[in-house]
Amino acid sequence: MPDVLSIRNVSELYSKFTDEFHSNDTIIISIPEGAEADLSFVQLIESSRRQAKAKGKTFKLSSPASGSVLKVLERAGFIESFDHEDAKFWLHKEVTL
Repeated sequence: MPDVLSIRNVSELYSKFTDEFHSNDTIIISIPEGAEADLSFVQLIESSRRQAKAKGKTFKLSSPASGSVLKVLERAGFIESFDHEDAKFWLHKEVTL
């Protein structure tokens, strides 16, 4: 992934994800530490998660969201509405009972 994950390059990222979906059953996204992200990137990741699930593929982050990605999730109100699956995907948090 590039260091800037924004509306400016979201269509390029979408194309990369689409290519990966066609040739792989497991897609692991590695977000560079210190990457600058905006809401369009989070939306792309969320739609890609749904597409992967619908096609029976695995889509995940190599490490928990941090830096500007985490800030976007917080500002946009995603974190407060996370279910267990969302927390596992974005934050790598396992549910313990």
